[in-house]
Amino acid sequence: MGYGRLGCSESFRSIASLSTDPMPNQTSSSSNPSRKKRRIVLLSILSIFLLVGCGISAVLLAHTRKGSNSSEAKVRRQPTQAISKTCSKTRYPDLCVNSLLDFPGSLSAGERDLVHITVNMTLSHVGNALSGASEIINLDMNKRIRSAYDDCLELLDDSVEQLSRSLYHVSPVSRTSTLSNDDDDQPASSEDVMTWLSAALTNHDTCTEGLEDVNGNVKDVMSGHLKDLGELVSNSLAIFYDSKADDDFSGIPIQNRRKLLMSQSSSSAEENGFPAWVSTRERKLLDAPISALQADIVVSKYSNGSDGAYKTITAAIKAAPQKSNRRTIIYIRAGRYEEKYLKVGKKKKNLMFIGDGKGRTIISGGKSVLDGLTTFHTASFAATGTGFIARDMTFENYAGPEKHQAVALRVGADHAVVYRCNIIGYQDSLYVHSQRQFYRECDIYGTVDFIFGNAAVVLQNCNIYARKPMPHQKNTITAQNRKDPNQNTGISIHNCKIVATPDLKAAQVNHSTYLGRPWKMYSRTVYLLSYMGDHIHPNGWLEWNDTFALDTLYYGEYMNYGPGAGVGSRVQWSGYRVITSAVEAAKFTVARFIYGSSWLPATGVAFVAGLLV
Repeated sequence: MGYGRLGCSESFRSIASLSTDPMPNQTSSSSNPSRKKRRIVLLSILSIFLLVGCGISAVLLAHTRKGSNSSEAKVRRQPTQAISKTCSKTRYPDLCVNSLLDFPGSLSAGERDLVHITVNMTLSHVGNALSGASEIINLDMNKRIRSAYDDCLELLDDSVEQLSRSLYHVSPVSRTSTLSNDDDDQPASSEDVMTWLSAALTNHDTCTEGLEDVNGNVKDVMSGHLKDLGELVSNSLAIFYDSKADDDFSGIPIQNRRKLLMSQSSSSAEENGFPAWVSTRERKLLDAPISALQADIVVSKYSNGSDGAYKTITAAIKAAPQKSNRRTIIYIRAGRYEEKYLKVGKKKKNLMFIGDGKGRTIISGGKSVLDGLTTFHTASFAATGTGFIARDMTFENYAGPEKHQAVALRVGADHAVVYRCNIIGYQDSLYVHSQRQFYRECDIYGTVDFIFGNAAVVLQNCNIYARKPMPHQKNTITAQNRKDPNQNTGISIHNCKIVATPDLKAAQVNHSTYLGRPWKMYSRTVYLLSYMGDHIHPNGWLEWNDTFALDTLYYGEYMNYGPGAGVGSRVQWSGYRVITSAVEAAKFTVARFIYGSSWLPATGVAFVAGLLV
């Protein structure tokens, strides 16, 4: 993908052409109306977000280029001091400089303006990639290639939204401009922007990983569109991070700069297990029996329609409002629900699923990578809509250990909460894909890498069960894939019980279990104040591949207990540490790691903000 100027008129002409120009080597769209409809939806979404980006770009261009010569880009091909200094803070400085040289307004911009100009430039490239990738949507593809391709379209689309929201909030004209979209008329914190940029980088990583094992024209086309996108997002993240950075955590970036709750003691008074600052109305919602809840939508597998209930969860999700700021409660009665592709998409915001209890309301599936799918696509249930909550139900993938990667629950929703749920699988049971998530009083079962992903996530008061794997396999509880040192992501396991299921207990002499292994270079996982059973290997942690990431990861343990918690024989990696400071440990608590913008109290789910439990 080149770095020529991206004008708004050219962008929209390109979009329009996708609806009218014939595409080579494709099947007829009239023979597949569902694909055609999906294509139109994708292009409509892209048009909306490019309108936001281009509109802001127009204002910024007028602002930054005031008094400048209109031909400066042709005359001045050397980077300005501001560009050189700004790009020196990134991981890919040459790409940063070259991409900015051709972007309108950058040559007359100061360092402050280059923050939002860089995000805008990155949004333009990602939007262009989505537009280009959509052109081959009707090509014939086998199941594996189609799975990877569909993942990329979804993830690129998500990134366009996340970058658009970031641009809106970092723009100096965002509060005076009439440009707005839904959630974005509410002020965002720097942590919100860090979360969205981190998620966009994770999206790119997931897309490219899905394409790794495929070959042919689709991969070649997609690789061309995806070229340098991850590096551009990384640069935007680094530049924004530097503009907001403070001296924290020994130079290791972490989402902990917020001031909220810092004046409040972590031992503040609580009522009935809820923090004192959770409203009475919210406590009643969480304490209320099912019969007392005022559900907006009811799902019953055994309904005959006379009671107004939907027979499928898919139908209930479709009936829920889009982009709603109001909480929509979907009550799912007891039963086992196995549907083709269950997902709460990004437009379905603030949905709350309430079941009849663990083991009674069950969402299940058996898809795995051996079915010709990407890991991302194997989830029995997935949620990307902001504000998603699930309570009192089970998510299960029954594929079994011999099927390898098989996800029970995948969450990429910001401000997501999973409360009193079972998550049951073997390899890759729980995919905490991206953004901010909280799990409380859940039972999570698996074997290999069974809590994995790149969200900023806290698991609190959960039971984490290692199961018996296949012969000669080792269990690894976590596989955290933080790729960039500026991402505000990681897995925090706080006041949990790390135990073995009876079948593993009987055979644990043949199967070692480890707390985690580094999937990506800056993998970050901590265990705080948790019980560890004797199935945990004395080394604690396992290498991914030889010495990969052992110096750049951050793995920590703080005041854990139980027969598997001894740290005397732990690994000697430079990235591993026994945390002895409560101040350092507190950076991974709910209040410091995922709190941001007071979102968690509003869910009504009980939690402990600080270290004390």
